[in-house]
Amino acid sequence: RHLDERIFESPAFALETASSEVVHMGEVTLNNLERAVQTLKSGDTRDIQKICDTEETIDRMEKMLTDYLIKVDNLSLTEHQKLVVANLFYSVSDIERVGDHCENLARDMEKENFHFTGQALAELRDMSSVVVEAFRCAVEARKNGNMDVVRRVSQLEDEADNMEEELRERHIERLSSGECSTSAGIV
Repeated sequence: RHLDERIFESPAFALETASSEVVHMGEVTLNNLERAVQTLKSGDTRDIQKICDTEETIDRMEKMLTDYLIKVDNLSLTEHQKLVVANLFYSVSDIERVGDHCENLARDMEKENFHFTGQALAELRDMSSVVVEAFRCAVEARKNGNMDVVRRVSQLEDEADNMEEELRERHIERLSSGECSTSAGIV
């Protein structure tokens, strides 16, 4: 939105602008994640194309921000600013990966015979609530730099990791017993 190369004359401002645009990319991706999760929960596939279209936007944002950050990184920056740029690179990559997961989920829902048992759907709802909250907090932490929110992200990530291990085992058991469709794979 606001990546004007004329601001390279002020490295601090260029870095601040890049950070704001990474937050914007995170907000776009958060909205798409919420849309994908809602689509999964409801089984209503009308938003699948919108999810995929938004992922294309996220991909363009990732390319644009990466190119911009490379240019910012080549400016005369302090050591702290160089660390911020490196962190922004990681954030852009992580955000784009979340966008990819949204699209993959949407594409999976388009497949024939894609269904989950009631138990699997309940587990997915629980897991998705934690994941969406973690991502929401991560975007907020990037925006505000609030260390309490950063710690909350870490807690939620640990919770999601623990849930994933447990729920994956249960899902494999359901796949093995034929309760869940193999078209759903090991989500």
